[in-house]
Amino acid sequence: MPEPHDIASRASQPPPPSPSAGSRISNVLSSRAGILTPGQQLAKKYRTEIAASASSCVSTFIAFPLDSVKTRMQAYKFRSFWDCVTQTKQTEGMRGFWRGSLAPLASVTLVRTVSFSIYSKSKQVYASMLRPVLGDNLISPPNTLNKPCNPIYWFLAGATAGGAITFIACPFEFTKLSAQIELLMLRSKRSSLDDPSHIRKYKNKGTLQGAKDIVKARGLLGLYSGFHLHFVRDSLGTAMYFTFYEGGKTLFSSPEGPSPWGIAVSGGLCGLLSWILIYPVDSAKSIYQRDVLTHQPGQPLPKRPFRFFNRRMYRGLGVSMTRSCILNSVFFSSYEYIKGRVNDFVEE
Repeated sequence: MPEPHDIASRASQPPPPSPSAGSRISNVLSSRAGILTPGQQLAKKYRTEIAASASSCVSTFIAFPLDSVKTRMQAYKFRSFWDCVTQTKQTEGMRGFWRGSLAPLASVTLVRTVSFSIYSKSKQVYASMLRPVLGDNLISPPNTLNKPCNPIYWFLAGATAGGAITFIACPFEFTKLSAQIELLMLRSKRSSLDDPSHIRKYKNKGTLQGAKDIVKARGLLGLYSGFHLHFVRDSLGTAMYFTFYEGGKTLFSSPEGPSPWGIAVSGGLCGLLSWILIYPVDSAKSIYQRDVLTHQPGQPLPKRPFRFFNRRMYRGLGVSMTRSCILNSVFFSSYEYIKGRVNDFVEE
């Protein structure tokens, strides 16, 4: 039989914590000790991918109408930007400006994620290769104080990322272009390619059905029509894109780091400048892919000489510059913001 003082002692002791309470205490102590939960560890490990994919969806959706108008103006002749907008609105409605958006929303999200991952790793590789040649006074590792020759590996890493993502992006972009100019191709059977009037209403097939039709008519490799021009555009374009962004972010940085407006301006400028330089190649790609779509499989395509300073190659440049500036300003602003928020979350 227990003694009275033992019973009193036991009664005065607090009850043992329940499993749920113990779990909560453990989580609090782990957080205070800097130990991350599995979910936080996953978010920290893939914060770049999370930020890139979310930002891509937002920026692509916002800027897609301008991309649609740009493609139409490249492939067909309109009197002006507003003529293209007006005819698209009258014949297809507001939804026409987002026609074919499913493919780029999927592809851009995937391409951005893969591109940033390849670029980040390639920077490390090229920097380690160039440092023994150029010396530490001229080049420094990524994420350290920039040196004069750092743009060399920015450019090489960007070209590597751009060339690699072409294998992913080409089928999506060709399908997108097919959906965007589908109405114009139907009209071209009734009038000349350079006359965009008298476009008739039609039933939209959708992006997925458009891809199936391309594969059915031309085989799986048909999705890679125009790959050679796409490869040149993305290799050079992505190289200049990352070089301009890294340079702009360095230029507009303060001792405390890059400011939000500096990131937005750098993002807008990198898209603007890279598109100005690469635009004739993009026009040649759009025209070549239009010719593929308007000719039967096996039928020879018209030979069109590439003229860098031809006015036709810059058709739609203004809208493309506006689109690229807005898209990349929104993208990098949201990218840096989301990545920062994830970092704040996992450090709490």
